[in-house]
Amino acid sequence: MDRTEYRSQAPVRTDAYDVILAELCSALFASLPRSDQRRKGVEYLRGLLCAPGRKSIRNIAALVGGQATEQSLHHFISDSTWDWTPVRRALAKYVARNAPPQAWVARPMVIPKAGRHSVGVSRRFCPSLGQALNAQQAIGVWAASEELSSPVGWRLHLSQAWLDDGQRRSRASIPDGAGLESLGDCAIEAYLETAARQDLPVLPLVMDAREMDVIAAVRKLRMAGVPLLIRITSTLRLTAADPALPGHSAEALPAQQIMGAARDFRRTVTWTDHGSSTATRMSLAAAVRVRMPYCGRGEFLLLGEGTSGRPWPAELWLTDLTGVPPATLLRLSKLVNRVDQDFTEIADKVGIRDFAGRSYDGWHRHITLASAAHAAAALSGSTDQGMSFVS
Repeated sequence: MDRTEYRSQAPVRTDAYDVILAELCSALFASLPRSDQRRKGVEYLRGLLCAPGRKSIRNIAALVGGQATEQSLHHFISDSTWDWTPVRRALAKYVARNAPPQAWVARPMVIPKAGRHSVGVSRRFCPSLGQALNAQQAIGVWAASEELSSPVGWRLHLSQAWLDDGQRRSRASIPDGAGLESLGDCAIEAYLETAARQDLPVLPLVMDAREMDVIAAVRKLRMAGVPLLIRITSTLRLTAADPALPGHSAEALPAQQIMGAARDFRRTVTWTDHGSSTATRMSLAAAVRVRMPYCGRGEFLLLGEGTSGRPWPAELWLTDLTGVPPATLLRLSKLVNRVDQDFTEIADKVGIRDFAGRSYDGWHRHITLASAAHAAAALSGSTDQGMSFVS
């Protein structure tokens, strides 16, 4: 289903949905100091879930109150003083408690924009689309399990042009502490500010690191005590640490070459493909102990995945979870697919990319409440049995 198709749809409420939404709102808005702010928070959240069409403030206001409501909701999101940080912290704790995740997944999000005034918008190359476009870019941190996933943390990636333009920084109220960072650094910082400062379980961070400086990312994550499972390029040079590997050498070799020598170690693994009507799939997987330059003397596992009759390997992953079986690691890597599916089927439908304002705080307030709307939909079974997106 594409974005045009879902815009004509709206959710049908159920008892399960109402109970979860009431519990969630109570947890989320406890930090808001005024009753009118808590009321507007509930209105905005319901609007994200129930308003037809684009989840603009105008459409949300039309559902819950009219023109006066539109003005007050605009102020509530863009200009008010309430802090989105404790709201997001409460969301993360609520999701972790009610849908215990197996891992945290860091996922980039591109938000195409027609103009240039939305905070952080710039000309960017989008690898998934294979083209450059005018867009915002952010990293979401998702609590993910095989059953469901939900975003609980966000970091907006700011370009050099935005950071160097004092007028635009001032108009958007970008914090003084915001500085230039690579997209890889943005992903790591998004995770650290989501999980490290909150009373959340320590779980593997799963992400695609093929566009990152992998050595720098691994060093930073290991210093922070974060277990990791990251997708890498075939050219990353590693040193095989398993003397049983055919052609074993102390020389650093491309990961593709090391895994190619491990083809006789492959075993069949079954996993659930959430992007294909939850069909059960089979893959071949193998793992080899390796070391990484400039990352200490500790060992990693290089995980390869592929299918019979096709070039081996199709994917390469690196992890410091050396005691975890390859089958378990492969299933953890597939949580990326779970997040992609839930982004399309839930997050986009509740307006995760629909904020049209120009302020930094406004963007964060909207995306925090849109993440809460996603959680309410996911936890109530919106995609199968509870609150359904139907005409």
